[in-house]
Amino acid sequence: MPKPRRRRTAEDAREAILAAAERHLIEGGPAALRLADLATEVGVSHPAILHHFGSREGLVKAVVARAVRSLQAELLAALGTGPPAGAGLLDRVHEVLATRGHARLMAWLLLAGYEPFDTDEMRTQWRAIIDATHATRTRVAKGAAPPLEDTAFMNVLSALAMFGLAIAGPETFQLAGLGRGARVEARFRAWLAQLLAEHATR
Repeated sequence: MPKPRRRRTAEDAREAILAAAERHLIEGGPAALRLADLATEVGVSHPAILHHFGSREGLVKAVVARAVRSLQAELLAALGTGPPAGAGLLDRVHEVLATRGHARLMAWLLLAGYEPFDTDEMRTQWRAIIDATHATRTRVAKGAAPPLEDTAFMNVLSALAMFGLAIAGPETFQLAGLGRGARVEARFRAWLAQLLAEHATR
């Protein structure tokens, strides 16, 4: 049922549009993002969406940037509280990627031919996460600081593992004879965190 139009600040309207667009993209991919339907759902006009984002492509890019900022904030906050790639960090990543659906969002966009990661902002944020991880490793290292490339590889391994877990974790655990559900996923994250921690401090 369409929401009646109501007065909003420009920032409130923008946030409502982004939240609804993100939900549509997570649930059905880019094909599910129709501006006219979105405008009706949020209670704004179609031109209002274009005013805020310029085009459908602009809206998609804004949704991706918002998702990336959310993930980065979680990662950087967790990196300041413990050893690199600790279980708490991977739990927070899992919350963003799986529970909130951001992995599905990125997968939909990649399969549809978008390049959600190929932006200056994304590269800057990714480097900030690597630098924060490396600073933590260097602080707890015994002896010489580890190579930066090694830290980058750790981040890539973590990212690919957590992305795969969010997309196909239950099915993969089932195939491996491990069962499925939140408990086995939590055990895997703890195992991965231990593996990375041992490498990080080696």
